[in-house]
Order: sequence, then structure tokens, then C-alpha cells
Amino acid sequence: MNDKNLVLNIENLVVHYETEYGTVKAVNGIDLKLEKKRSIGLVGETGAGKTTTALAILRLIPDPPGVIKSGLIMLDGESILKKNTKELEEIRGKDVSMIFQDPMTALNPVFTVGEQIAESILLHEDVSKSEANERAKEMLELAGIPGHRANDYPHQFSGGMKQRVVIAIALACHTKLLIADEPTTALDVTIQAQVLELMNNLKEKYQTSLLMITHDLGIVAEICDEVAVMYAGRIVEKGTLTDVFNKTKHPYTEGLFNSLPNINDRKAKLKPIPGLMPDPTNLPIGCSFSPRCTYATDICREKKPNPRWINDTHMVECFAYDDPAFHIMRREK
Repeated sequence: MNDKNLVLNIENLVVHYETEYGTVKAVNGIDLKLEKKRSIGLVGETGAGKTTTALAILRLIPDPPGVIKSGLIMLDGESILKKNTKELEEIRGKDVSMIFQDPMTALNPVFTVGEQIAESILLHEDVSKSEANERAKEMLELAGIPGHRANDYPHQFSGGMKQRVVIAIALACHTKLLIADEPTTALDVTIQAQVLELMNNLKEKYQTSLLMITHDLGIVAEICDEVAVMYAGRIVEKGTLTDVFNKTKHPYTEGLFNSLPNINDRKAKLKPIPGLMPDPTNLPIGCSFSPRCTYATDICREKKPNPRWINDTHMVECFAYDDPAFHIMRREK
């Protein structure tokens, strides 16, 4: 992979939260690369470290208690961790933008939506206020909202329309990287589909790279080129959609797929993953998934696995790929 073609390059990122109850090990040495004009889905259960990873990219980890302990975060070839406060303010909204989970709380209730879109444009581009206001109306139109509604306040919009406004703000300056953190969580299924289609269309229009954070594998299949599966602060499997969806390797990823309903077999029972995500203040000594894994052996409980590359695009963290007997056992289950 050519580094010049990377919009995002994360290497060995470690993020902890120091609390009175102990050190919360939220992100534990992840590597993630995203090429320009591509999209990747970051998937996992609640508490896996997905949102912390996104906040680290923007340097928005609350400090205290959050601390970026080590690692490298490169955005379009420049180190985010070496930027000062003023430089970060110039980057946020221009080079990288984020759509937060809840559109109800993401907008300021005392300013019109037009003012909030125009604010982003005025901060990052040398334009007059009237030009920024016109651009704001254009962005609303692109987001599927009539331009005249720029003078309305957030409370006058439905949840789905608020999320459209948030997307318009995020893309107002034609950002290089868009981070979407569960952007459809609070929306009903019909509106979810419309919002995803909008994001896809605007991503194509502005040639924006996308990091989609979600627990919904269906969304990943619809909008992403690649997928990274996260568990207890580690990326345990990543690859193209074909790699991960059709040639699943990690037992956790297998568990995620097994816990989905089968539309072709209504009588088939779901197979939930046993147990719970481990306490991030007290992670297992070995593989973090070993207490829940039906394939776990002694080495899984004693040592942490290293990344294994199945091919040029497909990576998995699992001792099983050192042990041919594992594959026989897995086929038999």
C-alpha cells in the first residue's frame, strides 16, 4: 500500500482512561490504514473502543481522564499528535470531520441550522458572510432539505432531518476524511436507509474517505469497501468485505455473524456469543476473547496473539492459524 495514497494511518495506538477505579484500557495497540476515496467500517460491541479511536484521531479524548499513551496518527501525511491547539482547530471541520451518534444533541439549539453550517465555512475558508450563507443553503439542498429552511432552528426538524443537517455541516468544507460514529442509531429503518444513501452520494461527490463506526454489519456491507472488527481495544480481524464476510477467520467475527437472524431459515435459532466483553480495567492475560471462545486452548489463555496475514488484505489475530488441528476442530463444530 502506497503511503502517499493514505488519508489515515494509525500505528500501535494506545489510549487509557485513568480513573479512581483503575486504568481503563480502551484502545490497546491498534493499526488502521485508510486510502483516499475509500471507506472502512469499524465494527464491534459497545465498549470495544471504537468511539475512543475516533476521538483520538480528532484529538478530542477528554484529558483528564483520557491519555493517548503511545502510537502514531497520520492524517494525509501529517502527524496529528504533534499538532498544537491552533493547528488542530484548523484541521477539524476542514480536513477531518465527525458525525456524532445523537443528532438531537449535536446541534446548538439557539442558532439556526444555516448559521451553524455557515460557521464551519467561515472558519476555514476566505469568504464573506453572505457567501457562506449561500453555501449553507446549497449544502442543505444537497442534503435533501429545502434551502429556505436555513432560517429554522434545530427543534423545528425531525431526527432524520437533524442528522442530514449534521452531515451538511461535516461536509461543508469538502473534508478529506469523514468519521461517522453510529450515524443512524436514533433513526427508524426507513430514515436510516435515506441517511446512508445521502452519505454515500456526498462521499462520492466530494471524493471523501469514510471511517464508519457501527455495530451493524448490514450498514458495513452497504456502504464500506473494507471492514475492521474490534474487540476489547484490539482489531482482531480486518480485510475487504469479501475477506471478512465470505472467508471469516476470527471466532469473534464468526460469533457476530452467527448471532444475526437468517432470513432464509425462519426456524433457525440465533447463536449468541456466550459471556460478556471483559472488564477493560482487568483484561485477560492472554487473548481477550479466550474466556468466550469455544475454540480456546491453553496458549490462548497465556499469551496474546500476534497479527497473522491470510493474504495481502486479510489479517486476523488468532493462535489458531499456527495450529492445523484447529481447522479440523472448527469444521466439526
